Amino acid sequence: MDRFKRIMLKLSGEALAGGKGFGFDEATCLDVARQVKEVADRGTQVAIVTGGGNFWRGRDSSKIIERTHSDQIGMLGTVMNCIYVSEIFRTVGLKTRVYTPFVCGTMTELFSKDKAVRDLEEGRIVFFAGGTGHPYFSTDTGTTLRALEIEADAIFLAKSIDGIYDSDPAVNPNAVRYDSVSIQQVVDDRLQVVDLTSAIMCMEHKMPMVVFGLNEKDSIVNALYGEFKGTYVTV
Repeated sequence: MDRFKRIMLKLSGEALAGGKGFGFDEATCLDVARQVKEVADRGTQVAIVTGGGNFWRGRDSSKIIERTHSDQIGMLGTVMNCIYVSEIFRTVGLKTRVYTPFVCGTMTELFSKDKAVRDLEEGRIVFFAGGTGHPYFSTDTGTTLRALEIEADAIFLAKSIDGIYDSDPAVNPNAVRYDSVSIQQVVDDRLQVVDLTSAIMCMEHKMPMVVFGLNEKDSIVNALYGEFKGTYVTV
């Protein structure tokens, strides 16, 4: 898959937690860093968005917390994730930059498309934290928005599940995984790969997606160059 010169990699917060279910699993994050370094060393430019589900899931939060503030907590969770993972990446020799759509003191850079693209072209791994900076938009939507802005060739979704299924495999043991599915079917059948806003954006702007399980051995490298196990979302 050398046609992917620049990719957007979405790491789910749950996947970053490994088997712990909360916070960070250092071994998982180190393995991600190792794989991204291998991909980057082969010439692929990598931008990354992390979810925040290892700290906070706004839709599952207490009903006494107002939605806007709940989403803001989730945004800050993704900032923590990106800062942590970017530091893990630096331990394996990668150069990184973390961007946010709002000011975070000196901890991150304020998002600029031109600066982010320049960083990618100079070989840095670029992290986009804080979602879109607004409530009611998920990190899926933030991922798609940034992928379109930086003109990524595809979105790679590294999840805690190994692809797209016709039903929830956690509920239905007979659920069938798709090897390939069109973005139109994702929208029409409401397949739970990304939220509907993100799926429609991908459909309208012809942004393909690659969905795979982060916890599979060498899953990121294989998604680009090796024996892929997951689902291609075609446009």
